[in-house]
Amino acid sequence: MNKHFWKIEYSLTLLAIFAGILFMIPTSFSSKTAVYISTWNSEFNKIQYMFTAMSAQAQSDIVKNMKNTNSDVLRERYMIQLVKPYLRLSDRLKKKRYVQHYMNGKTVSKKDFYYFDILYNNQDGLIVGVKDIVNTTPDKPVFLMLIDTNGYKKPNTWGLDIFGLNIYKDGNVTPIGYGWDINTMRQDCSKNGTGLSCSQFYRIGGEFVE
Repeated sequence: MNKHFWKIEYSLTLLAIFAGILFMIPTSFSSKTAVYISTWNSEFNKIQYMFTAMSAQAQSDIVKNMKNTNSDVLRERYMIQLVKPYLRLSDRLKKKRYVQHYMNGKTVSKKDFYYFDILYNNQDGLIVGVKDIVNTTPDKPVFLMLIDTNGYKKPNTWGLDIFGLNIYKDGNVTPIGYGWDINTMRQDCSKNGTGLSCSQFYRIGGEFVE
């Protein structure tokens, strides 16, 4: 008799565990997305503060050299030197192991504007990229910055775990997508779009569109 009840209890326990796993699958995915967005918001706030602090270094040799050079490669190097202590950057990324995608599934190619040639690991497990924008106008950003909120781990996709921001000459920073029409952002921040504008869309409370 006791053996019979033990089998029933054992079966019920297995069923409870299995039901719990099924119940947690969608919640786990949703929580993971929420963590990516939370990390992005935290990093963006940190970077905003960072550039405010960096403005006090306007007379530093690094800033002077960056302003005086016409080489986009050198400007990127100077920018990396500036942000490295703030963003806790470590070694340079081995890009063969890292491929970026847009939200619609397309691969970010080297010819694309949002392809980053310089990427670094971050001591908190992030990937950070910096890109100088050549021949920009005064009202346009002079640098782009990429933040992959979970590093090498997939999906490595814009709008899911990759976000980005614009850096202007005056030190102001805005998420990519800032100034876009809300409907354009909503369409772009979906499985049919690039996911680039999710950086701004999530900042203003937007939700992912299936």
